[in-house]
Amino acid sequence: MADKQDGGRPEPPPRPLDAIDRDILQILHTDGRASIRSVAERVHVSRANAYARINRLIEDGVIRGFGARINHERAGQGASAYITLKIVQNTWRTVRDQLRTLPGASHIALVSGDFDVLLLVHTPDTRALRELVLTRLQSIPEVLSTRTLLVFEEDDLETEG
Repeated sequence: MADKQDGGRPEPPPRPLDAIDRDILQILHTDGRASIRSVAERVHVSRANAYARINRLIEDGVIRGFGARINHERAGQGASAYITLKIVQNTWRTVRDQLRTLPGASHIALVSGDFDVLLLVHTPDTRALRELVLTRLQSIPEVLSTRTLLVFEEDDLETEG
């Protein structure tokens, strides 16, 4: 039986990707605004074929969505940090749901090692970051401890050509 996605719908079984599918994914990863026509021309298929393939990739959950890559500092989010969390065993889904509501939360991952969760946040300044950690994160009952790693500089590798 297929696993359930967060929305409760059964996830379709993965279908194998061919070279054209992988090329389409690379094009859309580099430029999410590429037109169907442009994608079709670049992978040498008809527009109808490209359209059908992209829709299948979306339906299969391979493509999770389209969005803009943000320069957080220029968008008024000048303080960024990775925050590690140790959580009560078997509370990942509960904690994840609470972390998703945090202002500035950008990436959440369940990981192995010395801590359980890695959270990336972007806040307007260090005062807002402090408030987020000390008030919001540490008030979650399932969070046992946190460690904050302030980001001094970052490069978004996806924007590198």
